[in-house]
Amino acid sequence: MCDELTAREEEQALARKGIGRRDFAALSAATVIAACTAGDGEAKAKRALTERSVTFATPDGTADGFFVHPAKGKHPAVLLWPDIAGLREAYQVMARRLAGEGYAVLVLNHYYRNAPAPIMQSMAEWRTPEGQAKLKPMIAAINPEATMRDAKAAIAWLDAQKAVDTRRGVGTQGYCMGGPYTVRTAFAVPERVRAAASFHGGGLVTDKPDSPHRLFGQTKASYLIAIARNDDARAPAEKDTLREAAKAAGRPAELEVYNADHGWCTLDAPIYDKAEAERAWARLLALYKGAL
Repeated sequence: MCDELTAREEEQALARKGIGRRDFAALSAATVIAACTAGDGEAKAKRALTERSVTFATPDGTADGFFVHPAKGKHPAVLLWPDIAGLREAYQVMARRLAGEGYAVLVLNHYYRNAPAPIMQSMAEWRTPEGQAKLKPMIAAINPEATMRDAKAAIAWLDAQKAVDTRRGVGTQGYCMGGPYTVRTAFAVPERVRAAASFHGGGLVTDKPDSPHRLFGQTKASYLIAIARNDDARAPAEKDTLREAAKAAGRPAELEVYNADHGWCTLDAPIYDKAEAERAWARLLALYKGAL
């Protein structure tokens, strides 16, 4: 999770790169993302894309998001849940890359109850006292029931879009606090969601009756659960609990501890690890190809 321990590990990662947190925070999000995506031009250029900012009604108000898809044809839908810092440029770039692979991708602003996106420009803002003071009330406004209401509304909106092929299943992927949202999405809309991927997700295993791992049996999705090595070190039994729960539920699930720390898949994170992020990306595409 994004706490004091992972913050210290981020400091150590930046030190190995020869840069301090203040210097990293001073870099623009565009600069950081450009450095992380160097060499990805071929993947981005696979097909022409159409994108726009969108709003739609939910039981809790008006949600906003970023929608991107190939300019022609109908494609499987994907609902993407960002990490703790919310919908921002980094996730727009990630969504464009996925759309280039042939998917209609909606990145949801899960903080819409409080403010439209972007709430923050980069992950670096979350690590500041001001950023944490700003986000903590917004985080508190989200609970499992709210997440599932959002998932139902978002997928209903996706299914109404001309770019979405409703004959195909829906995928969902989430990062950090968005990881468990993917399981709840699969639980909330079982007839549509056929694939769910969590990357360095927190809160997948809890002692509550509605813990995500206890919901597998009431879903119809295949799962990819990519675990950070430092998260695994702190809770080594969780991967076994998840594996056993998926097996008992009869749900296909790929679980792996990656050789990278919490946040390694997010482009603007201090801990971003391109090699392991690319490996996780390849497994995501394999999941969607097989399930959607």
